[in-house]
Amino acid sequence: METIREVLSAGVQRVILGTVALENPELVQSACRTFNEAIVVGVDARDGNVSIKGWKETSDTNAEEFMKKLVSLGVRRFIYTDIARDGTLKGPNFDAFARLKRAVAVPIIASGGVSSIGHLKKLASLGVEGAIVGIALYTGAINLEKAITSMSRRKAG
Repeated sequence: METIREVLSAGVQRVILGTVALENPELVQSACRTFNEAIVVGVDARDGNVSIKGWKETSDTNAEEFMKKLVSLGVRRFIYTDIARDGTLKGPNFDAFARLKRAVAVPIIASGGVSSIGHLKKLASLGVEGAIVGIALYTGAINLEKAITSMSRRKAG
């Protein structure tokens, strides 16, 4: 809790909690009560189960059920990474994002596989709040300026 407090006091707007969410849900609940919207939980999943410790271990915990539990503890936003898609440019796991959006009524930021503006538009149509675009920017598969313009028009229209 003290580390979260220090980071937020330094001007950071959001703190992302990962492995600790699975290992210490009481801390997550306390952090959510104290810091509200500033707490985001990163859920990394392999084959639908939560992975922890830098993707080195995959638990037996179903990601969707885990996220539901965390919402009941006060989590108001997630970053969800499908590990099998991350860095592949093969497209997000749209089915997983659709299921997650039906399961939890909080914002989700998508991560893993995004490689086109079309992917961003489809994620938006599923109700995903945002997307992390990494490799696609480095390779030129997505032009950041065009993506921002395209998605801004979509929001405005």
